Amino acid sequence: MKQNHLLKNGNEITIVRLTVDQLDEILLLQRKVIGSLSTGSFLQPLMEEEYTYILNGKGLMIGAYYKEQLIAFRAMLEPELDEEHLGKDAGLHRDEWPLVLYSEISNVDPDFQGNGLQVLLGKVLMKEVNQERFRYICTTVAPFNIASLKDKFAHGMQIVELKVKYGNLLRYILMKDLTRSFEEQVASESHYVPMEDTEQQQRYLQEGWMGTGIDLVEDQWVVRFEK
Repeated sequence: MKQNHLLKNGNEITIVRLTVDQLDEILLLQRKVIGSLSTGSFLQPLMEEEYTYILNGKGLMIGAYYKEQLIAFRAMLEPELDEEHLGKDAGLHRDEWPLVLYSEISNVDPDFQGNGLQVLLGKVLMKEVNQERFRYICTTVAPFNIASLKDKFAHGMQIVELKVKYGNLLRYILMKDLTRSFEEQVASESHYVPMEDTEQQQRYLQEGWMGTGIDLVEDQWVVRFEK
């Protein structure tokens, strides 16, 4: 694949599938992004071995280039079928776990932020998914990681669970069914719950509601639940 796109700032970029040959560029960009982050930011960097795993066929990875420079990338991972599998958290039957891809890391060069690159790469990457092999996209996001939540909702992902993962970290589990369109997901009822109210959100989710968006109401982030 090779696609050209015009950014908001007028720069033209080229989006391509990444391979192991670009591993050094990927790691260099990740280091630059980490170096620019403020204390308390949410980015969880990947190790070289994890990138190699994805680039060697266990997922998808695309990158955006501006004048031969890698300025952004985004990845999806084909996960191991273990008891930590997000398909289990999302309520999928074990037979469907192999149909799940994880929405993994995305990095954007600080010099090119504000151009919608993360969302653009997400849209391109979704279209690259082989829907004959995969049906679901899953991911985890920390509560109050507002940028990441907005990104996931922009791609039609929904909150299906809120639980402790990875030892002791509270995480939203989000999922997208690639066989369903936005039009099929029109809700008949909606409620808003403060993001800080973990128990109330969990009650809604246990009753079959889905988290479909977030809003800032009187300086408080709330989650929209629909059914």
